Amino acid sequence: MTAPLRIAVAGASGRMGRMLIEAVLGAPDAELAGALEIAGSPALGQDAGAALGRATGVVITDDLAAGLSRAQVLIDFTRPEGTLAHLAACRAKGVAMVIGTTGFTEPQKAEIAQAAQHVAVMRAPNFSVGVNVMLKLLEHAARALNQGYDIEVIEAHHRHKVDAPSGTALQMGEVLASALGRDLKACAVYAREGHTGERDPSTIGFSTIRGGDIVGDHTVLFAGIGERIEITHKSSSRVTYAQGAVRAARFVAGRSSGLFDMNDVLGLR
Repeated sequence: MTAPLRIAVAGASGRMGRMLIEAVLGAPDAELAGALEIAGSPALGQDAGAALGRATGVVITDDLAAGLSRAQVLIDFTRPEGTLAHLAACRAKGVAMVIGTTGFTEPQKAEIAQAAQHVAVMRAPNFSVGVNVMLKLLEHAARALNQGYDIEVIEAHHRHKVDAPSGTALQMGEVLASALGRDLKACAVYAREGHTGERDPSTIGFSTIRGGDIVGDHTVLFAGIGERIEITHKSSSRVTYAQGAVRAARFVAGRSSGLFDMNDVLGLR
């Protein structure tokens, strides 16, 4: 019988952390091996399954060495600075990492890529299978609608999200720009106010909505003359992200190094 995959979870007491723990506990081939939180968190010392009404025997800790001591893979959906600290610890211990954190700067992305030369890292702004299929659809749509269509990316998330546009929206923009032979840094428009003049047809626009408990909605609008095409994905639960992250953990487990994304996990490359 194959031994279960030993997975640790960062941000264990947060909304996503609890969902990840539940997904790990529900996976027949996985075992919760560690649970991390920031220093001062009221959850420190508690059983990682307490919020789910389950006893796991894994105590939430801010000690990276202790939290990673049994882990093969760490799943991290926290903040950039915390993720990079966890990455350094994973690199030192040879623990693979699944990163769902968004809002990284370019130098921080380069730091992740450098670490991936030493341990396996799977990074994606969105772990939903549906979102990643949508990215492939956008690639094909952009190539077919490369003339006469204005492109807008519209995203909505809950009031607690701290970065904008979402990492998923930015990834959609990257896919669109690449398919059109453009540089997103040069053609993206993130805000419109006042007298903006006519829309530049070479731009890709972004609109951001924040409110309530919206899990995550993304729409890409291709607006032509006399018609428009909208490709939309709506998340009603974080379960799909957690299940995708566990799937990604299976993918990186046992790999010695490399930087991967969901295209690799889903065979969409």
